[in-house]
Amino acid sequence: MPSPTADHLESFLGNRRLSQQIAFILEVEKLKTVLRRTLLLDRSRVENDAEHTWQLALMAMVLSEHSREKVELVRVLKMLLIHDIVEIDAGDTFAYDTVLAASQAERELKAAERIFALLPEDQAKEFRALWDEFEAKASAESRFANAMDRLQPLLHNFFTEGGTWSAGGITAANVERRMQPIGMASDTLGDLSAQLIALAVEQGILAPAPQEA
Repeated sequence: MPSPTADHLESFLGNRRLSQQIAFILEVEKLKTVLRRTLLLDRSRVENDAEHTWQLALMAMVLSEHSREKVELVRVLKMLLIHDIVEIDAGDTFAYDTVLAASQAERELKAAERIFALLPEDQAKEFRALWDEFEAKASAESRFANAMDRLQPLLHNFFTEGGTWSAGGITAANVERRMQPIGMASDTLGDLSAQLIALAVEQGILAPAPQEA
């Protein structure tokens, strides 16, 4: 069933701005239906995007002291809460899927233009700017937010004995490249990610990097 439109809501709410805000809130509820590849730690099922988003926000609150640069936590939380909203339209792109990755930016940009436009103009501009900032990784806040986005699946893959790493062809070299934003944002968390990758190879739950000829 499609989400109510602002026009429909305004017909009985009588308030255009509130109608746009409620329409947006009801639309982004769909994030609960977007499934990711990451297993829950009990391995009963995969997580959805809303659960992923919640965990990243909580991680940022707990781990912000480890950021290499001083960050405005509220701004980090705002980015994390909206960074995956585009996946309502674009779907979740598996981190190691090179085929889907080729069209990811185009799909997500189109989604951002539609979904954020549901909001009143001032909020649409603010949310879109936060999303663009997260994607660019050019500010201290966006670098730390991206670090949380990479660290969470790393933790889940390690503590579910391989998780999505069991997909064909994924090696320690692939994971190391994927986790680079963590080290850009935090020395402590960068060291943690490197340690977990090394232990995963040692334990046989992640394939080692191929040897150079």
